[in-house]
Amino acid sequence: MLKSLFTAVSGLNATSLAMGVVGNNISNVNTIGFKGSRYNFADLLSSSIGNVNIGGGVRLSSTVPNLMQGSIITTGVVTDLAIDGDGFFIVNDGEGNYYTRAGGFIIDKDGNLVTPEGYKLQGWQVNENGTISSTLGDINIANAVCEAQATSSVNLKVNLDSTASPPSNAAWWSSYTPGSTLSSSPPADSYNYSTTLTVYDSLGNDHAVNVYFVKDATTPNTWAAHYVYTDSSGNLTYAGSQTLTFNSDGSLYDDNSSTGINFDFGGGAAAQTINFDYGTGTNEGGTGLDGSTQFSLPFSTNFLGQDGYPAGSLVNISIDTDGIIHGLFSNGEVKKLYQIALTTFTSPYNLAKVGDNLYSQTGSSGQAIVGTPNSGGRGRILSGSLEMSNVDLATEFTNMILVQRAFQANARVVTTSDEILTELVNLKR
Repeated sequence: MLKSLFTAVSGLNATSLAMGVVGNNISNVNTIGFKGSRYNFADLLSSSIGNVNIGGGVRLSSTVPNLMQGSIITTGVVTDLAIDGDGFFIVNDGEGNYYTRAGGFIIDKDGNLVTPEGYKLQGWQVNENGTISSTLGDINIANAVCEAQATSSVNLKVNLDSTASPPSNAAWWSSYTPGSTLSSSPPADSYNYSTTLTVYDSLGNDHAVNVYFVKDATTPNTWAAHYVYTDSSGNLTYAGSQTLTFNSDGSLYDDNSSTGINFDFGGGAAAQTINFDYGTGTNEGGTGLDGSTQFSLPFSTNFLGQDGYPAGSLVNISIDTDGIIHGLFSNGEVKKLYQIALTTFTSPYNLAKVGDNLYSQTGSSGQAIVGTPNSGGRGRILSGSLEMSNVDLATEFTNMILVQRAFQANARVVTTSDEILTELVNLKR
């Protein structure tokens, strides 16, 4: 009778522990990124009485996490991240790395992307040249700035009227060499057409550059583009000229775009060379019609573009499915700042739960296999979304009923064994 009593007690212990697993799952039904657990029972060592093996009871042998992906909800918050795949985010508390599926990140006072508990999200910084650093570290956007970029290339698309006559005072330009100061603004009879564009120096200051087009009086279908700007001292300065030649059908033959024009705006900015591209001429292997033309149409400027910009401060961020954090700056530029790291494990079922929705690596889980999103089965990152708990309440309530009935049955065995022991004691009387 004592054997049945202790066997039933083992059942009570095992089922009470199983109820704890069920209760933990239910209590975390709304925990972001939570993974429910499943309990497993195992029988205890049997004892032999003669040729009969009598079981020793039951124990809770293990709990196994259910790593099935939970449903993903949309929040619209950029720093809310969900993983559509098997990967884990890497976070650090300053002493070591932990791993999580809960992507409800926020930006702390120091500009770090952190969990609500303060663990810092890990990733790789994107260098100024666009390459990604090989050193994993904290993601910090507080110091994200967009440095000024001096203009080095300008694209223009103009139509120069083929019916125009050469200006009567075209010789005015021959008095000046690149870098010289103009005595006055170019007179109206010294050019056929002009347009103005904005370029940037190395400090991010914007400068107006005037382009004056002069039809050549001696060589058909040939034009000179003269460049004039005002330096930091207010001097009207001649930068140089460039020759444009056209074919007889009005298409561009050659714009000599490899001829750099030198500018020295002053004010502490470095001198710079700018290449002016008017299109791909037939002499360069193009059609001659993708840029500037010389048709019997009024003078017009159809496109102006350049690659410079002023310095800018961070206005907003966005995160794509590859985990690239893009910064949107006040100057309109978009730059890559960081790439978020994800990791997988050979046996994620053996990760240790350490609270705060975090896991830690164990000897049984294997080493963290760190890589980029959308590679190695790690999954893609969904910004503005969160992964919900994967706990199924219907399943958990069913398990709760089964565990409760098992507990009741073992309790009945205890009371029955007690009654039998009582009868044995009473036999003496």
